[in-house]
Amino acid sequence: MDAAQQEATARARELQRSWYGEPLGALFRRLIDDLGLNQARLAAVLGLSAPMLSQLMSGQRAKIGNPAVVQRVQALQELSSQVADGSVSAAEATERMDEIKKTAGGSVLNNTTQTSTTGATTVRRVVREIQSLLRSVAAAGDIIDAADSLAASHPELAEFLRVYGAGRTADAVAHYEAHQN
Repeated sequence: MDAAQQEATARARELQRSWYGEPLGALFRRLIDDLGLNQARLAAVLGLSAPMLSQLMSGQRAKIGNPAVVQRVQALQELSSQVADGSVSAAEATERMDEIKKTAGGSVLNNTTQTSTTGATTVRRVVREIQSLLRSVAAAGDIIDAADSLAASHPELAEFLRVYGAGRTADAVAHYEAHQN
């Protein structure tokens, strides 16, 4: 790999970190390990081709273009956490992965009857969807620039953009919970 390719890969991984919280290679490897998958099975569950998954993992491609795939990634992250804490068995995880594979990735924000795999829409899932939506329309740097330009006249909106558009999920969850009635 030449210097230009290395630079492009490093930039893609940094963009992934700003959009998804970490480089997709690390995220996907964790899902593979935690859920006992191989790359081909993960690609199938997500609705990606194996070459596309490989490009995302290696940093040859920065962004997941399909919001439904992003939501499937989020659902697998939640499932992975449940497997890790022992609240979901390996057999249940396999069944849920089949359900996740079939989902069209509908919005949790505009469909109050949709529930997560545990039966209740979680704050984390709502926050991740907000982050995904913002990050699908602009890069983190652009969102920060927009927040800076709004800060004087609309400080709450500027804070929202910073926290959800370029911040870490944990900070966004805390912000969300602090602003509930």
